[in-house]
Amino acid sequence: MKAQKGYAIATALPRAKLRSGERLLARLWKQVKRWNELANQRRLLASMPDATLKDLGLSRADLEQEVERPFWDDPLSR
Repeated sequence: MKAQKGYAIATALPRAKLRSGERLLARLWKQVKRWNELANQRRLLASMPDATLKDLGLSRADLEQEVERPFWDDPLSR
């Protein structure tokens, strides 16, 4: 077995400082992307056949309740 002869020191690159306006825009953009992701997921849920829902342990009523939620209602933000 070969012995390790050296090691590499990894340093983190300095993060660019964002101004408050840029931070606000970045947070807003991240939130809009999340809302879009939620809307897409709910649209996909709505298109699932009953057999798939049964495999997931969901009923059509569960699905309708989730699909009717507004796009800004994020279950992970609680």
